[in-house]
Amino acid sequence: MSRRSRWPSPLPASEVEKGDIGRIRGMSGMQEFRMLRQTYVSLRWLGIVVVVLLVGWLTLRPADAMIGKPAPDIANATWLNSAPLRMADLRGKVVMVEFWTFGCYNCRNVEPYVKEWHRHYADQGLVVIGVHSPEFSHERKIENVKWYMKEHDIRFPVPIDNEFSTWNRYGNRYWPAMYLIDKRGIIRYVRIGEGGYGETELQIQALLSER
Repeated sequence: MSRRSRWPSPLPASEVEKGDIGRIRGMSGMQEFRMLRQTYVSLRWLGIVVVVLLVGWLTLRPADAMIGKPAPDIANATWLNSAPLRMADLRGKVVMVEFWTFGCYNCRNVEPYVKEWHRHYADQGLVVIGVHSPEFSHERKIENVKWYMKEHDIRFPVPIDNEFSTWNRYGNRYWPAMYLIDKRGIIRYVRIGEGGYGETELQIQALLSER
């Protein structure tokens, strides 16, 4: 009996060509797979970026668009604690325009800070204007607003914005919302909702220090 060779027998030329073509095809397939995978990963990341940008665009607060623009005048004829004030007459002052309503729970939480800023910085040039824009019918009654202001010792000017004319001028959508206006009458900072009291106070101090 003859022993089997430990080396494979040479393949016919036709088989060699088939093998080479197979290897070439295999390499092309692998490259194609890698390209498809890279394309998939790129498209996946692109999709994530598009979704993030879309969500950001949909959730963009209209109030933020006011930063850097001249502050609109307060459009209300009825004011409490003050005669009507115009922005042109407040040049050289730092103005905080706060949108609130006395039935708003979040507004009540912000209220002590706003009153303290008015008390502490009024002599340094801060003017707080609390625009009362009612959410419910009982908040539209001036007698109720007056009662609340007396009970809570609110001493800064309060325009009555029952028709939301000032609210709309500022593009506002939230209670509470605070707009800080510099000495030139430009909106420089917007704070929506509760919190951020330290940051807001730093912004007040920075604007007061500007010449």
